Formats: sequence, structure tokens, C-alpha cells
Amino acid sequence: MNTPIMSFKHVSYLWDESKAAKLEGNEVDLLLYRSNILGADLRITNYGGGNTSCKTIELDPLTKEPVEVMWIKGSGGDIGTMTRSGLAGLYVDKLRSLKGIYRGIEFEDEMVELFNHCIYDLASKAPSIDTPLHGFLPFKHIDHLHPDAAIAIAASKEGERITEELWKGAIAWVPWQRPGFDLGLKLKETLDKNPGIRGIMLGGHGLFTWGDTAYECYMNSLEVIEMASSYLAANYGKSRPVFGGEKVASLSENQRKSQAAALAPILRGLASSEKRMVGTFNDSETVLQFINSHDLTKLAPMGTSCPDHFLRTKISPLVLDLAADADLSDVAGLKDSIGKAFQAYREMYASYYENHKHPNSPAMRDPNPVVILWPGVGMFSYAKDKQTSRVASEFYINAINVMRGAEAVSEYVSLPLQEAFDIEYWLLEEAKLQRMPKEKPLSRKIALITGSAGGIGKGIAERFVQEGACVVLTDIDQDRLNSAVAEFEKKYGKDAVLGVQLDVTDKKSLADAIQATCLKFGGLDIVVNNAGISISRAFEAHTDQDWARLNDILVMGQFHVSKAGVNILREQGLGGDFVNVVSKNALVAGPKNVAYGTAKAAQLHMSRLMAAELAEDKIRVNVVNPDAVIENSNIWEGGWAENRAKAYGIEVKDLPQYYANRTLLKESVKVSDIADAAFAFVGGLLSKSTGNMLNVDGGLAAAFPR
Repeated sequence: MNTPIMSFKHVSYLWDESKAAKLEGNEVDLLLYRSNILGADLRITNYGGGNTSCKTIELDPLTKEPVEVMWIKGSGGDIGTMTRSGLAGLYVDKLRSLKGIYRGIEFEDEMVELFNHCIYDLASKAPSIDTPLHGFLPFKHIDHLHPDAAIAIAASKEGERITEELWKGAIAWVPWQRPGFDLGLKLKETLDKNPGIRGIMLGGHGLFTWGDTAYECYMNSLEVIEMASSYLAANYGKSRPVFGGEKVASLSENQRKSQAAALAPILRGLASSEKRMVGTFNDSETVLQFINSHDLTKLAPMGTSCPDHFLRTKISPLVLDLAADADLSDVAGLKDSIGKAFQAYREMYASYYENHKHPNSPAMRDPNPVVILWPGVGMFSYAKDKQTSRVASEFYINAINVMRGAEAVSEYVSLPLQEAFDIEYWLLEEAKLQRMPKEKPLSRKIALITGSAGGIGKGIAERFVQEGACVVLTDIDQDRLNSAVAEFEKKYGKDAVLGVQLDVTDKKSLADAIQATCLKFGGLDIVVNNAGISISRAFEAHTDQDWARLNDILVMGQFHVSKAGVNILREQGLGGDFVNVVSKNALVAGPKNVAYGTAKAAQLHMSRLMAAELAEDKIRVNVVNPDAVIENSNIWEGGWAENRAKAYGIEVKDLPQYYANRTLLKESVKVSDIADAAFAFVGGLLSKSTGNMLNVDGGLAAAFPR
């Protein structure tokens, strides 16, 4: 039985002997298992960072002779979530034979195309640039990881000396060099000169470790990282306070959240000057220790060291010159002052591009900052989607850890700007970006849907998330909401959804929902007013309470939610959409329905008035009028179905068919039909439409608008 020979304080030992035993004899499955548990600990490697491999003996499908095959994470993958389809399988002898045609470091990029001629497994993912780094080393199992502790040593001024002294020669040192074929040859050369070593430290970059089995490789990686982490921990605050000590005091947690939520839409609007961005806010202790420190002004402009870090965070962050407790009520003033800081950053980035570009460099990318630091409050990150902005946040935390460690034992050294540029605008990286799938219609959009734990609201939310949106599910029923959120997270991932309990008649509940939305996603683009109830009674049976309740939820609820949404949309300055789910009852005088129909008519006309007034802000307001959507709807509870059946002189069980038969198309209206209509208004094809309504009722002549 495998038992760790040392205890771990700084990394997680996750090897499960019972799980591993089931994989015994299948080295590829053990590679995937090892990779996944390594990637589960962000202290060991960051999302998408590092690489893992194993070598096996397979039968050549043509010669039927045994051949050595290397299985390695393919281009653009993530070891923490990698599956069999994420691996590349290559003939080891063919890969190594490329050394005979290698023309030198200036011809690095042409070698990547040649990797395809070494493919053994035709279902392979595209081989990554790291392929030769693993291929020229003889070990059966290899880990290339980006642990914060190891990079802290690798990115310190005295990193080579520290590596030698700490591991007593068992870890060799290779100076910084961009990953590629030449670096693979240098790793092999280093091993040949230092037989018996257990790993190699790559200056400014990361760590290579290995073993004869998956478990030996795993343990070697953990032990080396643990030693680095322990060494750093023993030196924190030893010669001077961490990051020079605190310069700015943090606000309380509630104050930080309040300030961040208030500023996030303004930052999002500025960061979206080229394309809409989705945000992430982080105020962890690690972030606060850095942004509140005396060393912030020295270290932040230096940029990061590990290529994986700055590829996702840009060369450096934008630091806000704004008091943590600043009054944020003057939105115009904030947009002006922070806008100047953004413009200065864009000009800095453009200068960086112009001063370091090559004749064949790709065009300059979005010059806006990805990471924004607000001393006393926290860190914002903005990117094309929630996952990318979250990962950028995580990567910058990795960078903070690296700077903290390097400064504790030596002096932090970032990559030279030209080296940084050459990686950021590497033609191979550009090719990877060009291979990314086309964005969906609602990518980069954030949608809040009221009453979305079931029925129509849930259907709209699901259609929106399928089309690329981040969705905020809200409902007054917490249990129902929890169930819907769990379902969405399982199907679409936690980055795609936020659940917030919301009572549209309660302003405090609404304010909390808006704050949660801005903290999770950075802002808002689409509001769907869907929350509602129905009360069906004869005219004389209606009570004042019926009228008040319907008016509060349907009319005032739509008004208050819309008002809160408009504030966010105006702060962003990016336009936006309201889709108000009303009813055919806004147009048709049905029996025993006076309070509900009147409230629905008010919702419809309010929508027209909103469209007329908000158009100057590029905010569009449209209406979907459903009819008789029985599927998964709460509207039929509480006696409504019985009352409607009584009004029409039929039994409850016959209601669905009754509603279908009264339409021109003789078809029932489903939740998906309403979701399609809502998407039609926000999906891009009707971008010049506002103040309109779309009846989705199977065809009711009485509801024709004209």
C-alpha cells in the first residue's frame, strides 16, 4: 500500500489508493488520475497551466511491432479536468528523430507543425509546445507544474543559488527560455550533466519532476513543492514585513462588498470599450495583503514572471487611485476620473506593443486592463466570459504568491518586456486563439430573470445560458431556487449561474440581488421581468387585497426591478435589454379576470413607456405575451386552474386541450416557445426593435394588436 513518507502542510495529498488500484496496469488512466488530483490544488498548478505525460509500450497498428508512445496533455487543455480526449499520443522515436532536422532556435515555430507527423493516436488533441520538453526526457512519468512556491524561487534574483542550496543539487537549474524544441534539448542536456537528479527548475517559469510510476512521480512533485513552500514560509516576515507592511487599511467585509458592487458596473463599462467583458471580484486575504501594502507601487508595474500568468492577466494591472471609502454617488465624476486612468493604461499598452512588435506580429489586442486593483477593497478582473475572468483572478493571485515568496527570500524579478511580448504575441498563441470556437449569440452577456426557479422563467434562463449568457436565477421560493441552481450548475457549471432569493415587492431584497449580481459577474445586460401570480375571480368577488397583491407583484415589481436594472445599464454605458413577460390578457377581456388583466395591461403599457424613454441610452424594451403555458408553472396553483375551468364551464383536466383548441393553430404553448421568443429579442437579429410585443399564444384573433 502507498503511504506518504512525509506529511504535507502546503499541498494537498489526494492520492486514493482504492481508486488508483482500479486503474493498475493502465498507465494512461493513471496519468489522467494523477493529472486531475494535481490540478485540483491551485497551489500546485493553475488552470490550464503545466503539463503531464507518461510513456507506454503499444503495438504499432501498421507493423504490429511494440513501440514507445508518449501520452501528453494536448494544446489548450487543463490537467485538473483533463479526460482521455484531451491527450495527444505520439511515437517517441519519431519525435526524437526531429532533432536531425531542427534548424536552430530561430526556427522554433516550424517544429510544432512537425509534431503532427509523430502522431500515434489518430484521435489525439493537437500536441502542445511543451511536447519536446517531455519527449527528450527518458522517464516514464513526468510532471511539469507551475507551483507558486517553486516559481517564487525560480523568479527570484538568487533563484539558482537557492535551488542548489535547498535541494543540495538534487534539483538542477535551467535559465529562463521560452518553451519549445530548443528548451527540450536543454533539459536533456542538463539531465545528462546531472545524472540522478529528481527534477529541474526552469528559471522564472516552473518545475519538472518525474518518476518510474504514476505514484512515484506524484510523490516526487509533492515533496519538492512542499520543500519549496516550507522554505518560503520560514522566511516570511523574517528580514522585513511581508510586502513591506500595510499602507492602506481594508474596509470591513460588508463595506468592501458594497463598494465593489457599486463600482463594478462602471469598471465593466470602461473595460468593455472594445468588447463586452464579464467580471470577477476577489477580496481574499492574499489579495488584500498585496493591494494594501507599501510594495504595491513597486511590484504591480513589474508584471508577472510565469508566461501562463501574464497571458491571462496582461503584462501588469491597473491600480486605482481611489480611496477605499470614497463616495461613489457621483457616477459621472467617477466615469471621468477612472476613465482617464483607463485611457492612460491603454496608451501604456499601445506603447508596449509598438516598442516590442515584430514585422509579423499579430495586430494589437484589446488594450484595456484585465486586472484592476483597488487598495482597501479588492481585485476586479474582466474577460470575455465568467470562467476566463475568474481564471485571470486566480492567476493574479498566483502571481501575488510568487512575488511574496520571491521578496521573502531574495528579490522578485519579472520577465524582460521583450520576452513577455514575444510570448503574449507568439504566433503559436495567436494560432491557438484563432482555433477557439465561435462565440455564441449571448456570450459576454449577463441576464437576470425574475421568477426563474421554474416554469417560463426557468425556461428562458436555460435558453439564455445555452446561448452563452451568464444567468441570475431569482425566486421568492428558496427551496425551489436551490433546486434550480443545483440543476443549472450540474449542467452548465458554476461559472454560468448565480442564484439569489428575490421578492420583487421588497426593495431590500432587490438591492441585495443587484449587489450579488454585480459582485459575481460585474454588471448586467438583460433583465427579464417574469415574476408573477394570478388571481381569478368574478368581478364582484375581487377584494382590495387581490388588487393590491397583483399590482405590487406585477406592476410595481416590474417597475422596481426595471428601475434598478436601468441604473446598472446606465452606469455601464453599454445599452441593454428588458424583456417583460406579460400576457395575452393585456389585450383580451377574458371572464373573471379583471384584476389580473388590468395589471397585465399596466405592465404592457409601462413597457411601451420605458421603451420610449430609455432609447436614448440604447436600452431596448420589448414584451412577450404568452397564453396558457401550463407546463411546470406555479400560476396554476392556488385555485387558479379550478377557477379558470369553472369560468369556461369545463373540468380542470380538460384545460390544456381547451386552450389549444381555441387557438388558430390548435396547438398548446410550451415553456420553450416563450423562451424562444425572449431569445429572439436579445439574440442579435432584432437589435433595432424596441417597444414591440410578440404574442406567443397559438394564434388568438382577439389578441391581434391591430
